[in-house]
Amino acid sequence: MAQSRIMMFIVLLFGLLVRPQAASAAHHFDSEKVFRVATQNETQVNFLKELASAIKLDFWHPDSVHHIVNGIDVDFQVSSYLADHVQTKLEQNELQYEILFHNLQEEIEKQFARGSHFRKRHSYLKYNDWDTIVAWTERITRNNPKMVSRIQIGRTYEGRPMYLLKVGKETGRKKVIFMECGIHAREWISPAFCQWFVKQATTKYGKDKEMTKILDSVNFYVLPVLNIDGYVWTWTEDRMWRKNRSNYSDSDCIGTDLNRNFKDNWGTQGSSDDPCDEIYCGPSGESEEETKAVANFIRDHRAVIKGYISFHSYSELLMFPYGYTYKMAPNHDELNKVAKGAVDALSTLYGTKYTYGPIAQTIYPASGASLDWAYDEGIKYAYVFELRDHGRYGFLLPESKIRPTCKETMLAVKYITSHILASAP
Repeated sequence: MAQSRIMMFIVLLFGLLVRPQAASAAHHFDSEKVFRVATQNETQVNFLKELASAIKLDFWHPDSVHHIVNGIDVDFQVSSYLADHVQTKLEQNELQYEILFHNLQEEIEKQFARGSHFRKRHSYLKYNDWDTIVAWTERITRNNPKMVSRIQIGRTYEGRPMYLLKVGKETGRKKVIFMECGIHAREWISPAFCQWFVKQATTKYGKDKEMTKILDSVNFYVLPVLNIDGYVWTWTEDRMWRKNRSNYSDSDCIGTDLNRNFKDNWGTQGSSDDPCDEIYCGPSGESEEETKAVANFIRDHRAVIKGYISFHSYSELLMFPYGYTYKMAPNHDELNKVAKGAVDALSTLYGTKYTYGPIAQTIYPASGASLDWAYDEGIKYAYVFELRDHGRYGFLLPESKIRPTCKETMLAVKYITSHILASAP
């Protein structure tokens, strides 16, 4: 490995040029590559970690170098400056790999149906920018006054209003499920699902027996985009941006991972105190305006909230607490049984096979996550989806996949909701 270390020292000079910084112009990804590496032993794991310490690798799966372990596939993005060098080093160290994307910019442009990114009209079958989503929240509330209301729960770091949609029939005191989408900016299929869910609620009530029963008995608090500033940045500057846009440090690096910023075991497992890392947990628990807004709203409504469902991408997983420990949740058996039923229901439509289980065991340990926080606040039915796909498209799931992804996910959400309706006190 001595020769490998020397080469890494040399490319460090180049790596410094591409350390994450506040972008001053839109980032284009011409000739940037995404590799998938299959780790087969600890030597290979250590090589990847050393490589990542020398040059900038944007990890897609797992989401950080800290989570690389033997036996998993590792997906990471490499700048055009270093792609050939990284490929050579992988071959020299006999790592099995494939190139998922040869030119990331071309794949980003392919993600959209023809002309859709020039359109401002909202569509459930397209990805919508933030201004379009805001207008949609106002319109769907106005058009469905007996079913939907809009609540502002706070403002983002950059001052944008955070809108929550309350969805359900007003029929007295009801159980509530909180649904959160878009905590990681680049995971566009997540906000797309929250919008799809609201559409289904407003159009299927009175027509679909199961949905009608659910909406008569449950209210949903739907947060279409939690990380609004980051989401806007993915549309205007950097499609691959993950974090929010805060800057509280002396570093040039921007953003906190909002899913490491909740106060539950903050800063312990699977997070970082380096502002340049994608899993930077912030200077303190609930340091971020977005995190505080969600946490305060849930604390104020804790008495009625019985379920918490978070939506991410990608990997096709359905998980539940805990993420910060390998210890089983007190109601693990029930959570596991419901997860199995939900993924079974999901698979009936297109045959998509989800894996399910506790977060730490199913994907990797992580602390300060919204799901564990909600669970430890007393919301005993807490689930997180990693939506499509397994990595062929990764964060760039084409718009043609929105409909099937949302339709199958609805089946799982209905299953979970029906169980909460029948079982939660």
